[in-house]
Amino acid sequence: MSLSQTLKVFEALDSAHATGQTVVDLLAPYGKWAKVETRTIQGPRGKTDFVRVTVPGTEGKQAGGSAPTLGIVGRLGGVGARPTRIGLVSDGDGAVAAVAAALKLAHMREQGDALPGDVIVSTHICADAPTRPHQPVDFMDSPVDTESLNEHEISEEMDAVLSIDTTKGNRILNHKGYAISPTVKQGYILRVSEDLVRIMEMTSGRPAVTFPITTQDITPYGNGIYHLNSILQPSIATQAPTVGVAISTVSAVPGCGTGASDEADIAATVRFAVEVAKEFGRGTCSFFDQEEYQRLLALYGSLAHLQKRQ
Repeated sequence: MSLSQTLKVFEALDSAHATGQTVVDLLAPYGKWAKVETRTIQGPRGKTDFVRVTVPGTEGKQAGGSAPTLGIVGRLGGVGARPTRIGLVSDGDGAVAAVAAALKLAHMREQGDALPGDVIVSTHICADAPTRPHQPVDFMDSPVDTESLNEHEISEEMDAVLSIDTTKGNRILNHKGYAISPTVKQGYILRVSEDLVRIMEMTSGRPAVTFPITTQDITPYGNGIYHLNSILQPSIATQAPTVGVAISTVSAVPGCGTGASDEADIAATVRFAVEVAKEFGRGTCSFFDQEEYQRLLALYGSLAHLQKRQ
């Protein structure tokens, strides 16, 4: 279960005073099992606090082992849009989910349930982020640019990435709950991972829900091309396979909308991420077929140029 962690994080971040230190304080009781780092970055539209939580595994790189490392990124513009909006905005779901996953993993470790591989959780906390126009509903903007977000949220240690992002401001994904994207790796949009589908169905008790992405969505922001949202932006900054985990709704909800976060949907997303972390570290969950990917490279060459802003 992950609902208690989700509620705890939700209440902590639903505040005009929420900062990176808020996350540090939440994880302080688990200091032995979770390393928390926070750093304030000033951008052209304000400032934000980047947060990184590392929960070491018994056979992970932190312990000198070889078990793979999972990255969990909470992608968002900000958890609040003050002073124009009061309270936690819909866009903040990604941060809530990521921090709740870190809290759950740290609690598990304290209770003796250690994962084989390391897990690195990263996000950023900004209670007064700007907004910007977007169709069909307004988006949250970020105080810093995409390059800065990726620089601080993605690390070379990550062998695969789950990018959790609110994805409600569209008419493409009409489902309440969460959905997963195809795997993206260095410019290629690969097939949806069968292992992730299996884990999603196991943790939800329902058929898996996936959502479509396009080549536009895996190119860098700022290139003048329409993007569904920023959920796959982490894929442009890593060689690791990246999957978007979209917290979604049936109707189109603006990212700057308040009162639009569903704690049960966020908790379900956290539960999925935790189960992926368990299986990825022990080698029973693959994000893509390595042999098939090499065949694509042999036939069609690299598409890594799509990761760069032209």
